[in-house]
Amino acid sequence: MSVQFQQVRCAYAGRPPILDGLDLTVEEGEIVAIVGRSGAGKTTILKLVNRLLLPSSGAVVVQGRDTREWDSIQLRRRTGYVFQDVGLFPHMTVEDNVRVLPRLEGWTVERQRARAHELLQLVGLPADVYGARFPSELSGGQRQRVGLARALAVDPQVLLMDEPFGALDPITRAEIRGEFLRIQARLGITVILVTHDMGEAFSLGDRVAVLDAGVMIVCAAPAAVAASRDPRVRAFIDSLPPIPAA
Repeated sequence: MSVQFQQVRCAYAGRPPILDGLDLTVEEGEIVAIVGRSGAGKTTILKLVNRLLLPSSGAVVVQGRDTREWDSIQLRRRTGYVFQDVGLFPHMTVEDNVRVLPRLEGWTVERQRARAHELLQLVGLPADVYGARFPSELSGGQRQRVGLARALAVDPQVLLMDEPFGALDPITRAEIRGEFLRIQARLGITVILVTHDMGEAFSLGDRVAVLDAGVMIVCAAPAAVAASRDPRVRAFIDSLPPIPAA
């Protein structure tokens, strides 16, 4: 297994639990898309994986080790993180943004550059064209691609994605989803993606999990989730735009 949640509860004194009794196993190479309303606990799941948070009870296990046993910095460097506003350093070039973690890991300059060039080519932004540009010179979709390259820079075992494509226009969003699936299939990396968009979850996830008030209602293949009669799941299914008649 790659990531496992074992009866995980996350709560603060005097408040309803953020997560309550979460059991979930994410297999190596799998994409699990987690859907829920704002405040359902989606981002908390990601923060538990890379030890930005610790569970109140239960255990989160990454690569066979409880996150409490990991050195937090090393764990975070093994779990790439991609989020909606990308967070590129505006004063750094595209190449330097991708080289941040390899530099912190003490890689040689030659190895840093080679890795950055490899990843920029992988995401469709060849370094000889884009490497010397600054984030302000890129489109939103291009910045998101750089963010993905940076998250992959030191070969993470798990990729965490928090509404990664939410700020993009619909056409760019569809294009970058396709690019992401191509890259994930090539690398075989484990992905946990959170979104409020059921269409995105269905298009990207091998399995889709629906959260409501900290409880996982269902986690299954998209077709099984689409067939659910649970009203909490149907609320997301019914939010999908209708398919135009031929």
